[in-house]
Amino acid sequence: MNKNFHLIDHPLIKRDITILRDIETSPELFRGVVKRISIILAVEISADFEISKIRLKTPLEETTGYELNQNIVLVPVLRAGLGMVNGFLEIIPEAKVGHIGLQRNEETLKPMEYYFKTPKDLDKSKIILIDPMLATGGSASEAIKYLKRKGAKDYRFACLVAAPEGLRKLEHDHPELKIYCAALDRELNKKGFILPGLGDAGDRTFGTL
Repeated sequence: MNKNFHLIDHPLIKRDITILRDIETSPELFRGVVKRISIILAVEISADFEISKIRLKTPLEETTGYELNQNIVLVPVLRAGLGMVNGFLEIIPEAKVGHIGLQRNEETLKPMEYYFKTPKDLDKSKIILIDPMLATGGSASEAIKYLKRKGAKDYRFACLVAAPEGLRKLEHDHPELKIYCAALDRELNKKGFILPGLGDAGDRTFGTL
């Protein structure tokens, strides 16, 4: 795999991915587990964030502390990406949130844009693109292209489950992109769904099966 691919190998993630895969898992539990995994991903993905020293007073004395010195922008791909946002905001509450609406054509498997709105100054921000499933890689690749056209220079991608086909697509289209993933699955089926996967993350998150 590309050196920019980071598979988060953690016992709690393995446990929680198992819960997400289970067809019997309710939407309520599914949402909670997605949030838990997103928190772990947020910790991993923020390990190289830049910080600055600040001075503050504790109840006992003055001391040195730290704060983030960059704008952080979360960009979930609608609608499934929304389920991961709260987990990231739990760890990075100062982050701003943009949105990209991409819908996959189930016949061509290619993404179609229907919404795009992000904060200004993307060129000065550290951007985290969020989408639970990296299947064909088409939607994620298009989203990165949109962000680049808006001036984005520092961006990375976070997902719950990835297929090798999607990884190859992103590595080909955006070799500089850092990818953080909770599970790497076997392959895509003929309809472009990840196997073994966990089904449609959006439908399972919002109970629209």
